[in-house]
Amino acid sequence: VVVVGFIAESKEGRKHITATTNHTSSTMKSTCCVAAALLLAAAHNPTTLAFSPSSHVHSASVAVRSQKTRRTSLRLSAAAIATPSNDDSSSTTTTLTKQQKRIQQIRKEGGIFAFNTKFGALNPYAIYYGLVSIALGLVWFVALTFSQLFYKLTGGKLDKRRRLPVFFSHVWGTLLMLFTGCFPKVENWDAIKDFHKSGRKAMFVANHNSWMDIPFLGHTIGWHNYKFVAKKELEKVPILGKAIKVAKNVLVDRSNRRSQLLTLKQGMKWLDDGVNLCTFPEGTRSRSGRLMPFKNGAFKMAHKAGKPVIPVSICGAAKVMPSYWMFPFKPAHNVCKVVLHEPIESEGKTEQELADAVRDAIVAGLPEEQRPLTTTQ
Repeated sequence: VVVVGFIAESKEGRKHITATTNHTSSTMKSTCCVAAALLLAAAHNPTTLAFSPSSHVHSASVAVRSQKTRRTSLRLSAAAIATPSNDDSSSTTTTLTKQQKRIQQIRKEGGIFAFNTKFGALNPYAIYYGLVSIALGLVWFVALTFSQLFYKLTGGKLDKRRRLPVFFSHVWGTLLMLFTGCFPKVENWDAIKDFHKSGRKAMFVANHNSWMDIPFLGHTIGWHNYKFVAKKELEKVPILGKAIKVAKNVLVDRSNRRSQLLTLKQGMKWLDDGVNLCTFPEGTRSRSGRLMPFKNGAFKMAHKAGKPVIPVSICGAAKVMPSYWMFPFKPAHNVCKVVLHEPIESEGKTEQELADAVRDAIVAGLPEEQRPLTTTQ
């Protein structure tokens, strides 16, 4: 009360009170807040009563203006938060556009009943293929379990080359392609049949841009014992992982150098023991469909073992099952083709020369849309 009265008695204080009566109610509230702050300061420090009225009136005016400025800044900040930036809006629009394009592509490929899921696209044929695959897969799983039990009871002394699980896996793949109409056309099959009759073993090397490449390659090799050189992560795939382990396929752990050396020895031993090897030297599926660069050391097993390499060109597999489909959306018959090339001897060649010769042969058998864009790829 003393402070307010003291301000009012001064000439400058009276001018200030006259001016503040014309302000809005919000300004009056701000002035009261400033006065209350001065009273609290005086209560904690009595020396604050000894002040110049004009200077404190000026301070109060500055405080009121600061309060207005803060309220204005807050309103602007709130408006900025509420209004999305052009970049965010553009990003959302781009994302939606990509999703719409994917849906349009799926409908174009799989028909009006095609739809997308988080696991991949489906249509009526894909659902049928999946049901057949799972039904046959359950029988396959039982057969693999029987094989596993057989090797455990015999201590692995019988069927040392693990032919039995390969046979069951080949039966599963053959019946699946038979019931779904997915047998590919195979060119130059006679040359491979003659090679099999000679009793020699080789490494089959193919391009990879679809899951269908696996049954296609197995179908091409025929009813012979073979092992895939595959990445270790495939062990986690249901049923397929069990088949890989029971048949003792060659698994590559790229993060472990010691494991890679053991894998090399295992692959060479299979070749020396009269078992064919199969591999996809790109290391993974090509999302674009075009042949990608080969991984280093993809031909090391065949080269060190002195065995021939048979190049295989798989054409059009992504036309029935691209990477974003859960199962094939249409039969592969009359769509997909496998081109077998003459065996390429590894003797008398360096590892790089062998890799270059195999790559050239695979590229020669691919359609234009699957060939690499440049010669350096």
